[in-house]
Amino acid sequence: MTEKFPVLTFGQIPIIDKSEWNIKLFGLVNNEICLKWNDIMSIKQISVEAEFHCVTQWSRLVNRWEGVHFKSIIDLLGVHNEAQYVMIHCYGGYTTNLPLDVLIEEDVMMAHRHDGIALSAEHGGPLRLVVPKRYAWKSAKWVNGIEFMSENRAGFWESRGYHMDGDPWKEQRFK
Repeated sequence: MTEKFPVLTFGQIPIIDKSEWNIKLFGLVNNEICLKWNDIMSIKQISVEAEFHCVTQWSRLVNRWEGVHFKSIIDLLGVHNEAQYVMIHCYGGYTTNLPLDVLIEEDVMMAHRHDGIALSAEHGGPLRLVVPKRYAWKSAKWVNGIEFMSENRAGFWESRGYHMDGDPWKEQRFK
């Protein structure tokens, strides 16, 4: 357990200007769209208090995240019925995969604030995915794309031996 919020990142930390940031939503959807920062901020904002677990065996039990419920974003698209999985794409080439049914849970969000402070670049700012019921590598930083898929594909860490689901309560660290 830690009160700190450690920074673990593979590769360089991108510095992303909010005025240039965007996120593309594509794949098995009726309407492929590209959202800008102001589009995200115009969606109803929520706050979620949740645990955060890292595969490197630290946990931070109390975190207050602020942002947009993930389901609010996908409601803009008209996701096809055959879309059962999602690949999250990030600046710097990082990806992670998740089942769509996990992403529409009430505590999953695209966050821009943590404990009342705007997310720093080191912690995934300006916008990161937060999936509290999965290990932190699934809570991708610097998200710039959300791809809806019919088949599950391995993301960056998953293709290097990490578990496809990453449930901390089942100790799903590696294949």
